[in-house]
Amino acid sequence: MAIDECQYYFKDLAEQRLPILMIEMKAALCKTMQMSQFAENGVGKQTILKKLKKKSDFQGCYVLSDENGPLYVGISRGVIQRLIQHVKGKTHFDASFAYRIASENYEHEMSRGDAMNHDEFKTYFSDAKNYISRMSVAFIEISNDLELYLFEVYCSMELDTSLWNTFRTH
Repeated sequence: MAIDECQYYFKDLAEQRLPILMIEMKAALCKTMQMSQFAENGVGKQTILKKLKKKSDFQGCYVLSDENGPLYVGISRGVIQRLIQHVKGKTHFDASFAYRIASENYEHEMSRGDAMNHDEFKTYFSDAKNYISRMSVAFIEISNDLELYLFEVYCSMELDTSLWNTFRTH
């Protein structure tokens, strides 16, 4: 039964655990943080963790929203560090959401690496990070890996973030 030490059967996850986590996320969406806090110069993970009264970074799920509502659902083993990467990242790996936004606004046939070395594309990438820094974020802790992975898909579908979330493999 146990995969990755998950204490639930799939039926229990689908019918009970994931809906409970969604209730937690919807509550978090009512008390969001501004992503601009993660973009401030001189502010790093430890400063943000102190603001949150946390001793260490944590595994969980996060939702980025703009004035129109939720746009993107992500997961990470280190949520705070990941949020910092979304607005301060320099590569398509670090700031993957910004890369996707930039690619939508600047259509190209370049590889990811080539795009990140292209001056005009880098302007769009920077603009995308600035846009993300004006968003708000909500997050919840989820310590079990299986629950985390399943919840990302569940939350994306529940919040209808299909414009930016995709689960296609590479």
